[in-house]
Amino acid sequence: MPYGKAEIAAFPSYIQDLNAHRELDFVGHLGDIKSGSSVCSDEYFASIRSNFDTLTVPLVYTPGDNEWTDCHRTNNGAYNPIERLAAVRNTFFPRPGVTLGAPMKVDSQARAGYPENVDFRTRDISFTAVNIPGSNNSLVPWSGLGQTAPTPEQTAEVQARTQADIRQLTDTFQAARRHRDRAVVVMTQADMFDPTVTNPATSDYAGYTPLVKALIEQANDFGGAVYLINGDSHVFNEDHPLASGSPWLAFYGQSTAATNLTRLTVDGSSNAQDWLKATESPLGSATPLVFERVPFTHPAS
Repeated sequence: MPYGKAEIAAFPSYIQDLNAHRELDFVGHLGDIKSGSSVCSDEYFASIRSNFDTLTVPLVYTPGDNEWTDCHRTNNGAYNPIERLAAVRNTFFPRPGVTLGAPMKVDSQARAGYPENVDFRTRDISFTAVNIPGSNNSLVPWSGLGQTAPTPEQTAEVQARTQADIRQLTDTFQAARRHRDRAVVVMTQADMFDPTVTNPATSDYAGYTPLVKALIEQANDFGGAVYLINGDSHVFNEDHPLASGSPWLAFYGQSTAATNLTRLTVDGSSNAQDWLKATESPLGSATPLVFERVPFTHPAS
């Protein structure tokens, strides 16, 4: 969000809704700051950044495929997606290790070239935002630039970023184990387990395989509650995509389940009528976090 003229017009009111909730420690935006059929211009990025700057709480933002991976499309401006990712980093991550909105310190991978990959702790829960975009982890060919298969430049970017993402996940879980945290929350844009896909074998999600493997390994080593919160498919959903018997395990070639992982998808696109509030439960509760969908006061019409 925001998608289209009505939502762009309503976006400032969405932010004011969030600002009115003084109890919030931070706000997360899980990517797709524009629709998949609009232009990926510097001017548009700057306008979203100016809206983000009005948040009075820290903002943790992870990029979506619509603002870089898919910008090769003709109706997006036929940009080189890697150049657009650089523009996203310049616009939204100018101070590595510090959030947008109200400044909050976070640990980032800026020295490795990935300022968008961050982690932080709130009370006794570890959080991480990891640049894992839709469009098969950015392996969909750049058809708007005349490509029918991933280019060497594209493949190299995906491989390097995926390695950095796995390091980010590993470091976050290691810190959570060291601190004996109650839970780990992983925030991504990509929905690697889209529930509208009835048969994973027919999907083009193979680019996520090493990331899913890392998630399973780290979740099981941690042992506590793990929450994967993503956007991308735009319809609220809560499930356990890596539980025993899930067809996604076979698709990703994994024989070990991660029964402690809960996945939530936030509403988005034309369905962005609410935001998802996560509240920590009292110690001793069965689940560390409880979730509530909170309607926007003035949703786009």
